[in-house]
Amino acid sequence: MDESVNQLLKLQDVLLEYVNSFLAIVPAIGIAIVVFVVFLVLASLAKRTVSGFSSRFTEDKSLQSLFGTITKVLVIVVGAFAAAAIIFPGLSAGHLVSVLGLSSVAIGFAFKDIFENFLAGILILSGRPFVIGDQIETNGYEGTVEHISIRSTSIETYDGQRVIIPNSAIFTNPMTVRTAFPHRRTTFVTGIGYDEDIETAREVIREAVNGCETVLEDPAPQIFLMEHGDSSVNFHIRYWTPSTISGVKNAQDEVATSVKYALDEAGIEIPYPYRTIEFFDKTEQSEQARAAE
Repeated sequence: MDESVNQLLKLQDVLLEYVNSFLAIVPAIGIAIVVFVVFLVLASLAKRTVSGFSSRFTEDKSLQSLFGTITKVLVIVVGAFAAAAIIFPGLSAGHLVSVLGLSSVAIGFAFKDIFENFLAGILILSGRPFVIGDQIETNGYEGTVEHISIRSTSIETYDGQRVIIPNSAIFTNPMTVRTAFPHRRTTFVTGIGYDEDIETAREVIREAVNGCETVLEDPAPQIFLMEHGDSSVNFHIRYWTPSTISGVKNAQDEVATSVKYALDEAGIEIPYPYRTIEFFDKTEQSEQARAAE
């Protein structure tokens, strides 16, 4: 009985020691929290200040955001170190580095996706493969870039929806920047009948395309006879337009309309697909086969 009482008393002493130790550092914890909150506020102010200052030497909103975000992260890290030093006065910079080194593997696995997106965001913002306002296609989505952050990129699709794509998915997958250059080429296919004169049709098509306001004069449109189809001789009409989706679609509409009207006016046939259907009596064929036997 006395031994059980002694064990309980020892356990009580241990618990009291833990409570007293905790109470002793409560003021330090409170001060550390206040210091960390102050650093959070300073980090937000520093981000706005650096972003505003960077606007003096770059007009790229993405780069301004990158500089501001990096500054904010650095200030928060300093605040975390300061708070840790207040709670643990004996903690030195060397100890912090050792702790970070030991925990880096566990943190890396726990926040793998976050770190990948963060690194990809920095590479995208610094390398600038595309900027805000570009029209891109990636990961099955196509639209106009609205915003580029450290974690993700948001695009507005052509049907008015917002898609947010993680930066790691953009950086590690193929991407097409539709507006990387001011102009791009489109190919339109049209066919004429086999009985029509090829060179006459070529000139009619050329004049129709050259008359389109949405088609650029330089480079000039090109008309190539590319294939002998089942029912028609097919031309590939290559022309250049502004690289935006509106420029491409408007030109497609005008070219298709102008070519159709021009060929109709010139009396040149745009044929329908032809199919030859043969009918025969299978009964008569079977009787002939039996007679031959």
